[in-house]
Amino acid sequence: MPLPPHIRTDEDEDHLFRLLRQLDVAPEASQRALASALDISLGRLNAQLRAATDAGFIKITERDNTDKRKRVAYAITTRGASEKNRLTDTFLKRKFAEYDKIHAELTGTTSGFNPLKNRTNFMADTLAPIPELYVSYDSAQKLKMEAADLTSHDLTARQICDLELLMNGGFNPLKGFMSEADYDGVVDNMRLESGALWPMPITLDVSEKEADTIEVGQDIALRDQEGVILATMTVTDKWTPNKALEAEKVFGADDSAHPSVNYLHNQAGNVYLGGPVTGIQQPVHYDFRARRDTPNELRAYFRKMGWRKVVAFQTRNPLHRAHQELTFRAAKEAQANLLIHPVVGLTKPGDIDHFTRVRCYEAVLDQYPASTTAMSLLNLAMRMAGPREAVWHGLIRKNHGCTHFIVGRDHAGPGKNSAGDDFYGPYDAQDLFREHQEEMGIEMVDFKHMVYVQDRAQYEPADEIADKDNVTVLNISGTELRRRLAEGLEIPEWFSFPSVVEELRKSRPPRAQQGFTVFFTGFSGSGKSTIANALMVKLMEMGGRPVTLLDGDIVRKNLSSELGFSKEHRDLNIRRIGYVASEITKNGGIAICAPIAPYATTRRAVREDIEQFGAFIEVHVATSIEECERRDRKGLYKLAREGKIKEFTGISDPYDVPTDPELSLETESVEVDNCAHQVILKLESMGLIKG
Repeated sequence: MPLPPHIRTDEDEDHLFRLLRQLDVAPEASQRALASALDISLGRLNAQLRAATDAGFIKITERDNTDKRKRVAYAITTRGASEKNRLTDTFLKRKFAEYDKIHAELTGTTSGFNPLKNRTNFMADTLAPIPELYVSYDSAQKLKMEAADLTSHDLTARQICDLELLMNGGFNPLKGFMSEADYDGVVDNMRLESGALWPMPITLDVSEKEADTIEVGQDIALRDQEGVILATMTVTDKWTPNKALEAEKVFGADDSAHPSVNYLHNQAGNVYLGGPVTGIQQPVHYDFRARRDTPNELRAYFRKMGWRKVVAFQTRNPLHRAHQELTFRAAKEAQANLLIHPVVGLTKPGDIDHFTRVRCYEAVLDQYPASTTAMSLLNLAMRMAGPREAVWHGLIRKNHGCTHFIVGRDHAGPGKNSAGDDFYGPYDAQDLFREHQEEMGIEMVDFKHMVYVQDRAQYEPADEIADKDNVTVLNISGTELRRRLAEGLEIPEWFSFPSVVEELRKSRPPRAQQGFTVFFTGFSGSGKSTIANALMVKLMEMGGRPVTLLDGDIVRKNLSSELGFSKEHRDLNIRRIGYVASEITKNGGIAICAPIAPYATTRRAVREDIEQFGAFIEVHVATSIEECERRDRKGLYKLAREGKIKEFTGISDPYDVPTDPELSLETESVEVDNCAHQVILKLESMGLIKG
């Protein structure tokens, strides 16, 4: 049986590496052909095969040959594929060291190769292929059959994005989801255990219940949301992280106003799993398939085109004329070709959907010279981590073959914190990138703030306009653009391309034509349902859009009848209401929701789901608990006081009072009609209905 890695000799490691590699490359080869390829005798081969089989790296299967005699075949296992990936790194490291030693003997100087612990990427040449984690097609088919019997983990949308970039080399040098030692180093000082620079934790988070079913040393199958096996993973680490520390170190503050901190505390599992990944197949994308390229596919394209310098432009927003001028200048400054490389994975909640954005990119692509510009889509789950994210984006683009990267003002910033201040300084990202760019092997191009100088009919960098007091400078902010789209106002051609504006108007019509959700929240008996019914009637009287009422009691009866009243079940009920409301909103209707919805984190999650498609108006029906208990038409408060109803909101379970609702209603001395009218006035002021 092969010895454990820490007591194997280099010769042992080499023999095992060559055997596993050959079985992966030619899984159907006969033993005689296998021995010949390895240049060893059949007896020596059989000894190695027995040892590797005992260790679980390969398995024996029977096959029939043309002589009808039973023969055995050897197939690499999930564990063997993971071991092969580890041995590949060990083999390359040793060969680099041997080369350096020979170079020093012959020339008296070192070769110039950096030690492995100080290298971020193996390949100094940005056009050479980089390591992927996929096994060969034949091995993948066999592994898929084997993985069908393994414990499965169903990946979240974010985990699928991470896995894809792990497998295709976009996250090189990572070989899987991080071990605890790698995670600790990355959180603390942006370094893997090997010493390589890496700023972002890439972890497989699972629930405590699921973690209890998985042991260290176990192989698990990683499936997409339709159950397709994408990869296997050998679990080497399982731990409960300090999420507050992760938030402070990675995102700069443990503040749930940050979308990734909110995800960390309220959506991610409480246990992390780490271990090497063996890729079986890529996630399937049915959209824009011709625009999706792996790192090695992009590198091959650059080689074919003869591009030696490539500047990447990261974006999660549509391209306007200022962006075009910026990218032209960046490519000219770097004397490089241009790669427009937008993120189409997960971005900031509320961003324009990637389908609309890609149509916008394609609408303006002919404004760029085809011989010097390419566009490719990046399926990345952004963390909005500002400075760390900028370094992360740079490493990812280096893996894709780029030599330069545009870093913007407040790059990947999430907006305001709970105190109303920006999470990061405007140039923090550029400063951190500049500090590490030499080690990263990719050069930063500063993002210039471009403004339109009307007198010269051209865009210029704002800080380079010497005669700014004597010329007319025009600019439209993102907020102003959204207002003009919402109100159907003109967007001038000097700001954006007509084809881009046309695409934006298709997906973002004026607010009075969009769907929206009115979400009432408050104690039981506060008057939510009564006001919601009155509002529904008033909106139906106006006409123009279908109106649907999702009352808490009605939903409980028809959609969530199997649920109880535990926190978990109440959260699930609200998420179901939010899902239905988001579908209504997406299709241009009006959803009126009237659940208790006691937890702020759940209300926020519903808001994020709905705001992808239209407006979300939170209405707090601020009736006091004393008044609700006095009303008590259903006798529920009495039963709760007697202990006959457990976990009752306001009595034995908390209610998170909304801190910043769009509207707060006092009902104790106000008629229902007046309350509903206040909501109508609010909708008019927001432009959602016409006065």
